[in-house]
Amino acid sequence: MLFRSIRSYPTVPEGRIAMRICGLVQDSIVDGPGMRFVCFVQGCPHNCPGCHNPESHNPAGGREMPPEEVAAQLLGNPLTDGLTLSGGEPFAQPEDCLLLARAAHSHGMNVWGYTGWTFEHLRDEGTAAQRALLAELDVLVDGPFLLDQRTLALPWRGSTNQRLIDVPASLAAGKAVLQPDA
Repeated sequence: MLFRSIRSYPTVPEGRIAMRICGLVQDSIVDGPGMRFVCFVQGCPHNCPGCHNPESHNPAGGREMPPEEVAAQLLGNPLTDGLTLSGGEPFAQPEDCLLLARAAHSHGMNVWGYTGWTFEHLRDEGTAAQRALLAELDVLVDGPFLLDQRTLALPWRGSTNQRLIDVPASLAAGKAVLQPDA
């Protein structure tokens, strides 16, 4: 099986007040279109060989930060066009990432997410919180990074197996609808 089960990876404990962050980047132009705020969450069950963020894999690494503090940083720059949730694995902290996505949408920003799982896997086997996060995304870049399919030719992706998915259209159609390269 290419993917570990979503349910086999530890999820956020009830009542936790902080999320684990690997890093935050203001003004990114490489993690989606426009000027973006990028939240690199800590913890990833995929451990893809050749990952460009191997320091984000350990779920106990990084630092804790209240999601409200992350949202304040996101909303603090009036030039920010969108939020990108990357990692690590954003779907390993779906409740906190959902709060950030909703904050971005409430301020007219678009929301992109990166995941090592596929759209279909999250839609069909995800927890309620993971499906809620999926539904809050505008675009999902899905699939694990595969070193033997590495490319620098495709915008927003690291390997040719990864897809750019228009999430609202996909949920409405009941199947993955590809987003045109931006």
